[in-house]
Amino acid sequence: MTEVTQVLSAIEHGDPAAAAQLLPLVYDELRKLAAAKMAHEKPGQTLDATALVHEAYLRLVGPNADQPQQWDSRGHFFAAAAEAMRRILVENARRKGRIRHGGGLERVEIDELSFSVQVPDEDVMAVHEALDNLERADADAAKIVKLHYFLGLSFEEIARLLGMSERTAYRTWSYARAWLYTHLANPAEP
Repeated sequence: MTEVTQVLSAIEHGDPAAAAQLLPLVYDELRKLAAAKMAHEKPGQTLDATALVHEAYLRLVGPNADQPQQWDSRGHFFAAAAEAMRRILVENARRKGRIRHGGGLERVEIDELSFSVQVPDEDVMAVHEALDNLERADADAAKIVKLHYFLGLSFEEIARLLGMSERTAYRTWSYARAWLYTHLANPAEP
């Protein structure tokens, strides 16, 4: 059993000092994964990789966590972290879409004018809904999408975490991409 798994087990059993021990063990890896995810976001985000890691960590093991978690393994913890990061980004997109937060308006700093492609918040919401539908249809495929796209893990790392071959992980990724593409192209169809 790895040190991370032991600390996760201690958190599960209510050890208050265990949460403080976990962050130094996983911080660098979570920070790297959050930075990879934030690289896919449009420029001008108020949320950076460090803030994303801290918010996700607090949701997972913080004193105000929704409910006590039971971690089966290191892979389970990182899958939950991927889900927490995804939810934070979705909530951030929803918040920005509200009228009191500027609605569809976009703030542009003249010195930082960029000609990159911007992804509308509506697209983020469509992907979120499609991913939820995929999770109901095939939980493993949705988990691989979250680990690869949202956390930036390689198929080798995903295969190791989920206990499958790298080839199976890649095939499931290919299936999930096709499923999501079909769902996003025709959202009215089941």
